[in-house]
Amino acid sequence: MTVKTQQEAIERFKKKEALVGIVGLGYVGLPLMLRYNSIGYRVLGIDIDDAKVSRLNAGQSYIEHIPAKKIQAARQSGFEATTDFARVSECDALILCVPTPLNQYREPDMSFVISTADALKPHLRAGQIVSLESTTYPGTTEEELLPRAQEGGLVVGKDIFLVYSPEREDPGNPDFETRTIPKVIGGHTPACLEVGTALYEQAIDKVVPVSSTKAAEMTKLLENIHRAVNIGLVNEMKIVADRMGIDIFEVVDAAATKPFGFTAYYPGPGLGGHCIPIDPFYLTWKAREYGLHTRFIELSGEVNQAMPDYVLGKLVDGLNNASKSLKGSRILVLGIAYKKNVDDMRESPSVAIMEMIEAKGGIVAYSDPHVPVFPKMREHYFELSSESLDADNIAGFDAVVLATDHDKFDYDLIKLHAKLIIDSRGKYRAPAEHIIKA
Repeated sequence: MTVKTQQEAIERFKKKEALVGIVGLGYVGLPLMLRYNSIGYRVLGIDIDDAKVSRLNAGQSYIEHIPAKKIQAARQSGFEATTDFARVSECDALILCVPTPLNQYREPDMSFVISTADALKPHLRAGQIVSLESTTYPGTTEEELLPRAQEGGLVVGKDIFLVYSPEREDPGNPDFETRTIPKVIGGHTPACLEVGTALYEQAIDKVVPVSSTKAAEMTKLLENIHRAVNIGLVNEMKIVADRMGIDIFEVVDAAATKPFGFTAYYPGPGLGGHCIPIDPFYLTWKAREYGLHTRFIELSGEVNQAMPDYVLGKLVDGLNNASKSLKGSRILVLGIAYKKNVDDMRESPSVAIMEMIEAKGGIVAYSDPHVPVFPKMREHYFELSSESLDADNIAGFDAVVLATDHDKFDYDLIKLHAKLIIDSRGKYRAPAEHIIKA
């Protein structure tokens, strides 16, 4: 049965006869669904959010950079979404794209992965492959998914196949899409890897196999820790350069002209997104099980988490120079998505800055062309809508904090009419009396 089951699964993927189930229809799952649908697979989307499922089935999108016409085209060619986990049994592949946040103690919150695995297990059958794409600590696939997959008597590597293949989505990046980003994959057994490769190589230009699910899990963490540590380094350099009267953005630009041995990272108001601020702490947490202390990771985390405070300090200094107090001042935060040109609010440092301003008695508002109304978030919420950026409105604020440098902002207009600008993104390079770099 082993070889037959394995070969039948591989053939179904190669012939595009398989039904691909995407579990979790967010910033990772939705693009993956569209990719498999576009190349001729039947795709079933599964999510616990009734509102998301209803909008998708109505041909609507809830992610800005994914137009509704793509959802409508997918619906017309057979895609459907459901909250019914009993339909898991229909799927030949189950790709898990669920959140892996941190809890209040900055420890891994595995509840979404575990609850999803528990919801899947009564409906698993022979011939299926289960792939976890959520970023997590090394050992998660073996420790959490493996026993649940085998609980009903199926044997992983013989009857059912288990892989880990980390997502590498970069929302809003025009240079890369799901198809063109190489796909790392590790299988629990060689048979699992072979089936997993057959699943992904149809949809992704390049598949990169590694020796185990643990190696694949560690690969994703290394990618994100690399960014977190280097951003922490340049954020610390920013503070030093500022004290010395040096423009750190000029320095990074100059260093980037070296054609080898240097990669440009730019400072900012803190880390945002689902990966960089969170994933390093998954390894920190797991390393403690082995008696290890990950000092680089934790130090970079401290530096990056202190950046909103640094921006707030620059704001207070700027107001003081104008004989004003933060308390009672009207402050406009420009950009509340975590990075430019997207609507993704996850872990946005802009929100931390807004909360700090409000806590100090400032009257906070925001403008973001990608986020017209402040969304309901798990830990943060403001009853605010995006402010229009006309001359009179800009001039009506005591200070403007540039937190996210969207291309849609009219930076010349802002510079002309703002009383005070706190620039955390290095958008204004030329010195000006009313601009403070942060």
